[in-house]
Amino acid sequence: MSFVLERLSIRWRLALISAALTFVILCGFAIVIGQLTTSRIRDNFTNETAAAASRLSANLRLESIPGGPTDFAIIPDVELYAASNSAEVRLFNYNKLLVKTTKGSPDFGPPGVEGSSEARGYLVETRLTQAPIDSGTDNPQALRFPIWVEYARPLEQVQSTIRGVRLFLAVGVFGGALLALLGGLALARRSLRPVTDITATARAIARTGDPDQRVPQPRADDEVAELARTFDEMLAALEASRARTEGALDRQRAFAADASHELRTPLTSVLANLELLVADLDGDRREAAQAALRSSQRMRHLVTDLLILARSDAELLEARTDVDLADIVREAAAEAQAIAPDHHVTVVAPEPVLLSGARDDLHRMVLNLVANAVGHTPPLTAVEVSALFEDESAIITVADDGPGIPAELEANVFERFVRAGGDRAGSTGLGLAIVRAVAQAHGGNVTLDRSAAGARFVVRLPLPDDDAAVEAGQTSTTTGSTIGRLRRRS
Repeated sequence: MSFVLERLSIRWRLALISAALTFVILCGFAIVIGQLTTSRIRDNFTNETAAAASRLSANLRLESIPGGPTDFAIIPDVELYAASNSAEVRLFNYNKLLVKTTKGSPDFGPPGVEGSSEARGYLVETRLTQAPIDSGTDNPQALRFPIWVEYARPLEQVQSTIRGVRLFLAVGVFGGALLALLGGLALARRSLRPVTDITATARAIARTGDPDQRVPQPRADDEVAELARTFDEMLAALEASRARTEGALDRQRAFAADASHELRTPLTSVLANLELLVADLDGDRREAAQAALRSSQRMRHLVTDLLILARSDAELLEARTDVDLADIVREAAAEAQAIAPDHHVTVVAPEPVLLSGARDDLHRMVLNLVANAVGHTPPLTAVEVSALFEDESAIITVADDGPGIPAELEANVFERFVRAGGDRAGSTGLGLAIVRAVAQAHGGNVTLDRSAAGARFVVRLPLPDDDAAVEAGQTSTTTGSTIGRLRRRS
């Protein structure tokens, strides 16, 4: 029972509990009133029957019939006397022989002693009276004849009345419980209306993410009003906290963007000078300059990553131009092959894939995918990079036959600073986060295909409406090629 109540709303629980209490109280009231009423009805029925029998025996007299000295008429007429109460009357002489009865009267047996008894569904009152002959009942000198009187009334009369009372009480109990249920529902609904408003406001905030909304304050100063005020105070605190957090994030993004932008110019100068030093020096100095050059290049990549993420957070878009994804894929694959010559990087781009986008960002997206593939797989691993059309979208796929993404990282692989090797990994953990940011900035998405062997990343970018005509005029320019082999031939 408690489990069922727990599954109901508070309004229904309050109403049901109120109805149950009302039902119990009314049942107790009905039992007491019913007992008193039925007892009173039975007593009245018994008293009325006894009184009627006593009146009959007191008024009973005999009158001689002319011409028959032994025949007598019984006054009053028992049929008329019994008809008023649907009673039965049986008269016996002194020897208890039946001398007069109403029509259809049951046989209650010969009279025994005066008093009350029940027989054959009747309450029978028995009296022994001295009926005067040819004289009034008040004449003490009259000749009297002993007569036994049985006056009986059917018990069905009183039982029918008792059933009616019980039915009335039962209807009253259930009707009162029903009214208590309906009244409890109405009262609970009215009392819980502020709670309903709070719930609606909370749902609206969850749907819109706007904590500026406020809960209507009830006029009554009760616990529900206190809850509404507390909820409003919580919303105000959340709004202030969100404003502080957003301000801090805005300052952090601005700092990252400004710092990254300011670092690009000196880094470009440092890289140019280091490239000159590498070309002019030899021996240990040349190796030191090459190490510094590699570190500076890595720093440049990190600065570029931070700039891309800062623009993504600020929802700033780079200038869009018409670009060929097939060319971007080939260039990114060539760069990755240069830094990982022990991998087999293959490009599948049989035709130009034209769309409008930020070329540098798209190049960085593809390069990050390929660099992720060659950086987290053992030597001699095959990596395939493709750029194709599919369902009015440009599809970029980077797949390898390496060990794949660890199961514990699959759910968060596109989050920032997630690295397969933990803190000891050589990457910054921003590569795949940048891939997702660039794809989303171009209206697309990136997914990890878990059904493929190894790791397989799929980037889907929508094509503009006017690209269909361009696509129709495109011709095949490049089939699958192995970048490592092309570089060796050149």
